[in-house]
Amino acid sequence: MAVRIHIAAAILALVFTVVHASDPSPLQDFCVAVPDANAGVFVNGKICKDPKLVKPEDFFFPGLNKPGSTANPLGSNVTAVNVNQIPGLNTLGVSLARIDFAPYGLNPPHIHPRATEVLFVLEGTLVVGFVTSNPGMNMKNKLFTKVLNPGDVFVFPQGLIHFQFNQGHSNAVAFAGLGSQNPGVITIANAVFGSDPPISPDVLTKAFQVGNNVIKKLQSQFWWDNNYP
Repeated sequence: MAVRIHIAAAILALVFTVVHASDPSPLQDFCVAVPDANAGVFVNGKICKDPKLVKPEDFFFPGLNKPGSTANPLGSNVTAVNVNQIPGLNTLGVSLARIDFAPYGLNPPHIHPRATEVLFVLEGTLVVGFVTSNPGMNMKNKLFTKVLNPGDVFVFPQGLIHFQFNQGHSNAVAFAGLGSQNPGVITIANAVFGSDPPISPDVLTKAFQVGNNVIKKLQSQFWWDNNYP
């Protein structure tokens, strides 16, 4: 009996060792190896300051009570507060954003490749939603959507396409907490139709099943970025 217990314990120890033997999640789009240590950065993109030189300002960001300008074609503005604004967030795995909406303003479909988002509505009424990943052959991606009012909270799982739209006649304000010091953002339309260099129209006409003239028109227009990291 004792031998069986020891064998079981050894197997469990091996299993847990395998489970935890994985690379850390990257905190940027990619990390290309270089032979010269002086020519690179750490995997999280930020080098730690000497603790003796740390100041209160390293953990501080002012002015999030002030609305961002929504005078743009999308009618929205995202003010990010991540490790680029607060150096003290480095390695802590959290960040914040304020999102301002003009009437009928939109935070367009986008993803955060490195973070789950928790949205809290402070003012106004927002229609929000996210779409699941591809479910399988001949099945459609499912949309989860909800109308949010002041005080409501909604969660957007990491890496899934999501959006927020102000359906009201007045301004709206929301705050988002994100589970990464550097969550990243990929706005779908901007990335697909506004990349530099552009994606070949042959690829996009096939992918979207539309004519070449439609793709060229979309690629020729300016794609507004409402995120200010």
